[in-house]
This record gives sequence, C-alpha cells and structure tokens, in this order.
Amino acid sequence: MGARSEHVIKTESGEVRVLFTNRALADVEALTGKSILALANGFTDSSCGVTEVAQILRAGMEAARRDANLGGKAILIQDAYDVLDEAGFSEVATVVMTAVAEVIGYGSKNA
Repeated sequence: MGARSEHVIKTESGEVRVLFTNRALADVEALTGKSILALANGFTDSSCGVTEVAQILRAGMEAARRDANLGGKAILIQDAYDVLDEAGFSEVATVVMTAVAEVIGYGSKNA
C-alpha cells in the first residue's frame, strides 16, 4: 500500500479513523510551518505540544475523510480538538507519534 498509516481513535461518542500519508504530513508542514522531521523530534524532546498534535490529528482525520470518499465538509481544527477532549491528549499523541514514525520510516525496511 505504500507509505500510509491507518489508526482508529476511540472516543466517548464512537471511533475516529485517521490516515497518515506523505500528503497528510505535507499538509501538517504547511499548517505548522515546521518540517515533519522537526515535529517528530519534538515528540522526543517535548517541544511538540497540544497545538501541533491537534494539527497532525486534523490532517489525519481529513486524509481519512478524503480516502473514504465520504464527501461533506472538510475537517476543521475544532473537530480535532473535540477528539482530543474526548480521547485525551496521551491517547491521541501516541497514535499520531506512531503514525508519523510509520510514514517517515517507510522504505527503510521495505527496500
């Protein structure tokens, strides 16, 4: 399937599907003004906070929406904050950290 990482985040109101691809990560870079490698390093040195996690989550939710061909309106940052509030920062941060690592690491073990 290529460089993609799909996960499900469980919330009080159900499940939220997220999809991370290189395109989704490029969207994150455009939204945050930071490279995805800087954000990934921020997970280990604690410089990546709630704002960045919310932006990464929003991009993953939007990519999943597009991939499912559901139509409708684009995912907004408020939608991501709602998921963060329901699932909790720790749960969401773990999912996005894992997904980012899977996408940026793709190919190193698949060559």
